[in-house]
Amino acid sequence: MQFKQTSIPDVILIEPQVFGDQRGFFVETYRAEKFAEIGINANFVQDNHSGSRQGILRGLHYQIHQPQGKLVRVVAGEIFDVVVDIRRRSPTFGKWESVRLSADNKLQVWVPAGFAHGIYVVSEWAELVYKVTDYYAPQWERTLLWNDPVLGIEWPLVNGHPPLLSNKDLQGQPLRSAELFD
Repeated sequence: MQFKQTSIPDVILIEPQVFGDQRGFFVETYRAEKFAEIGINANFVQDNHSGSRQGILRGLHYQIHQPQGKLVRVVAGEIFDVVVDIRRRSPTFGKWESVRLSADNKLQVWVPAGFAHGIYVVSEWAELVYKVTDYYAPQWERTLLWNDPVLGIEWPLVNGHPPLLSNKDLQGQPLRSAELFD
């Protein structure tokens, strides 16, 4: 496994080693000791699997209490994955990082607690699986406005069409008025 820094030091891109031949492939996606060596001492408590069609945008989600660290990967299709630093005291507060995760590239991204997270489905269909460090707590879930001009996220909207959003995501809050981490 290779661990690569992003423009936001706490967000890590993980490139697993893929062993493949004419029969298929094998890839190790998580090994606690390797993650601990680079400072990710996560205790994962829940695994999630999500599927969405092209043009769906989910996010930008976070839990203000019981914040979740997430290890995200795609097992079918391709997504544009976005993380936003919403820790007020961080030198990268309000900055975002993106990566394209796909079943083909097998990349993963580590999203630490204290970040908002969102995805946009680029392929016709995509499925992602992710491990989290705390349980889902809907009463603490918050949503940042996906197209907040202060953030300026450059979403790769398919054919320029607006994304399909849930009611919850339509009601996302701009950074300036959202409940954030200190």
